[in-house]
Amino acid sequence: MSLNTDPLQKRFGKNLIVKENLSKYSWFNLGGPADFFFRPANKDQLIQFLNFIKRYNHKLHILGAGSNTLIRDSGVKGVVIKLSSKFSYIKLLAKDTIEVGASTLDRKASFFAKNNNIGGMEFLSCIPGSIGGAITMNSGCYGSDMSKILESIKIVDHNGKEKEIRKEEIKFFYRSTNIPENYIILSAILKGNISTKDLIHKKEEKFIQQKKESQPSQIKTGGSTFKNASGKKAWTLIKESGCDKYYIGDAKISEKHCNFFINNGKATTAEIEELIKKVKKEVQNKTGVDLELEIKIIGDEK
Repeated sequence: MSLNTDPLQKRFGKNLIVKENLSKYSWFNLGGPADFFFRPANKDQLIQFLNFIKRYNHKLHILGAGSNTLIRDSGVKGVVIKLSSKFSYIKLLAKDTIEVGASTLDRKASFFAKNNNIGGMEFLSCIPGSIGGAITMNSGCYGSDMSKILESIKIVDHNGKEKEIRKEEIKFFYRSTNIPENYIILSAILKGNISTKDLIHKKEEKFIQQKKESQPSQIKTGGSTFKNASGKKAWTLIKESGCDKYYIGDAKISEKHCNFFINNGKATTAEIEELIKKVKKEVQNKTGVDLELEIKIIGDEK
């Protein structure tokens, strides 16, 4: 069933955009248009929207901060939902516990925790993106990840049904979870440990300095392209395979960290993907390791 946009736009107004260019929402600054792009004003409007469109069987895509997402040049068929700033908030629930909205940036959660003497969340200061995406992919660095601090999440599924899920119901893996794709995370409860602002600040500064020394910044990238594998860092496998200087057009590999693929000007998503495939194939040929993507690629191939 085709989607009649007239009643949708009448009901949801400026929050629903037809053929919105998605490149502005991607850290790569790449990507074509979404058939329908929806930014709900609040939870109630999100549920109304989901209940309205479920009859059309359009595929739904959830777009977070766009920090680890590569959007194809042809765009995305169906509906792309991006949570608005109304889903960005932080509440102190206890001395060591906070509630965080899904669109809250990870670093903001880290800084809030520090200002309230909550330790264990320092690693979030170095994680790009938002809390919803960090939970879904079990983001982490420097010896910690979301599984260490998550207590529960509140979600709404694509049928508009709300649910709370405890940590014990979630299976955590290296840079992934078993959270279903049709779950939209609304908020999360995070629990750290009681510490002092000075100790937390020292840890954060140490992590941030390590990141500055080892990773590129202020470039068009999606962060780590491949997951680490077989007890070896992905960047080591790439370098040992002689792929670290590969490029296709303006799709290049960072000189500072060869697991960071970059848009060095006017690259296309197709060029980034081609470079990814080329490196993946060469690493497998040279080392026998089949690298798995850490970044998420959305959209239909031409």
